[in-house]
Amino acid sequence: MNASPTPWHAVGETIRRLETAGYRRLDEAESWSVKPGDRVYVVRAGSSIAALEIGDAAPETAGFRLIGAHTDSPNLRVKPNAQLKRSGQHQIGVEIYGGVLLYTWLDRDLALAGRVMVRAGNALDARLVRFDRAMLRVPSLAIHLDRAVNTEGLVLNAQSHMVPLLALESGGALDFKALLADAVRRDGESLAAGDVLAFELCAYDVVPATRGGVRGEYVFAPRLDNLASCHASLAALLDAPAAPHVTRGVFLFDHEEVGSMSAQGADGPFLRDVLTRVCEAHPKSSRDALPRALARSFFVSADMAHALHPNYADKHEPQHQPQLGGGPVIKSNANQRYATDAEGQARFEMWCAEADVTPQRFVTRTDLACGSTIGPITAAGLGMRVVDVGNPMLSMHSCREMSGAADVAKMIAVMRAFFTAHS
Repeated sequence: MNASPTPWHAVGETIRRLETAGYRRLDEAESWSVKPGDRVYVVRAGSSIAALEIGDAAPETAGFRLIGAHTDSPNLRVKPNAQLKRSGQHQIGVEIYGGVLLYTWLDRDLALAGRVMVRAGNALDARLVRFDRAMLRVPSLAIHLDRAVNTEGLVLNAQSHMVPLLALESGGALDFKALLADAVRRDGESLAAGDVLAFELCAYDVVPATRGGVRGEYVFAPRLDNLASCHASLAALLDAPAAPHVTRGVFLFDHEEVGSMSAQGADGPFLRDVLTRVCEAHPKSSRDALPRALARSFFVSADMAHALHPNYADKHEPQHQPQLGGGPVIKSNANQRYATDAEGQARFEMWCAEADVTPQRFVTRTDLACGSTIGPITAAGLGMRVVDVGNPMLSMHSCREMSGAADVAKMIAVMRAFFTAHS
């Protein structure tokens, strides 16, 4: 999480770990050739990635074993025409990305990170950028000017109240694109503000993730939803014992927090495209490879789950109250907001038993709306069997969230069992 303030950085860190483990990159614009034992990865749009270990058996006879998670988190995104000046301050315009708990972004030491598109000679180049110092802040209004805030509630307008402060006007002129050009300029390169053609930037809290609690039993961190699941699935893939028969892998998608409908989102063609091409490139492939493979495949949709909040216990379903530190949560919803069915639950319980882990269960209160995940999207789009799971957490969609430290190893162990199970 500390290495991944944005989806693009999360993919970059994933690539680093994959290549250290011997994975090689496949280019979507080139012809693919894979053979049993190959470890490969594919990147789309810089913010989604798939990693696969090719099995000895053709996918249509052994299927795929896949885990999916998402690289994005709710945050503040910089607008294209970012600079503005108000009341003696340089400010930077932001959009709200996803279901942000707005008040949690107040009075935080924020920086910017993301990717910048620059003109480098005659070429267009995408470069990661990360400012590691506190450079932004969205100050709250003093209680003296809003006496009823603690009794009547805080109401924030996303357009007018969430605009970060960047610098004092009295300090002189400020060119935001020049700031970006300086940050991404390479040694000896002549790069001016006019060479910055576009950018995708996120605000993030500069305070690192940390262990918390008297005994270190908590994780306090930004972006637990859902980088914790990205970490667990990748760790399980890299650490799983050999299972040469089946092709297994992870898909980490962008844009889940805004509906997944994009070229690199779970509701786009990325998953199908990669699986189709792997089926076709496998040396033992045959006719109707993909639909036959999907019928034998299983997909674990891994996204964080709601732990019981002791101060708001009435918001939870009385018979389904996951605890921090209590292990992975199987998420169910009769209206298909989660894709878990009886078979999916039973299989995940079997993998938990193999890992000596006891699962928990979550169902939203019947009188509350239920969130959703990439699970139903995947099940409906490809017809694969899917189960929705995740580790329990509190403060979901806050600028900083919390989870149980003990749950990290438990989820990795169950995912590892899934990758190596016989059925």
